[in-house]
Amino acid sequence: MKKTIKKQSSYRDEILRYAMDKYGTRPEYLWARWPNYAILRRTDNKKWYGAILDVPRERLGLAGTDVVDVLNVKCDAGLYAFINGESGILRGYHMGGTWVSVLLDGTVAREQIFALLDASYKLVGPRKKVQ
Repeated sequence: MKKTIKKQSSYRDEILRYAMDKYGTRPEYLWARWPNYAILRRTDNKKWYGAILDVPRERLGLAGTDVVDVLNVKCDAGLYAFINGESGILRGYHMGGTWVSVLLDGTVAREQIFALLDASYKLVGPRKKVQ
């Protein structure tokens, strides 16, 4: 008998709408193998500032077998040290450096998620030249 994996409710659509409204970003779906992985990329330099992935909870080290959406965002080292390990904020799934994965199941407040997405957008932006 096939195992049924239920997906929890998610802020996925709200985040995609927010990214479109604020930054003009349309999600990119880059891999046929993972059709729900939505990549958010800056239009000016093409760098990723967010990735929404649907991941089985056990792959994140969490209890349960259901699939949950996460938002991977980049944060600076100080913020990373402060928020990594907070409820609903995990070490970045499949990302290095100072990326974190934020659960989109309601564990983390919508406003905090938007703030983290904004910070990530700024971090991957063009560097200002020093004169």
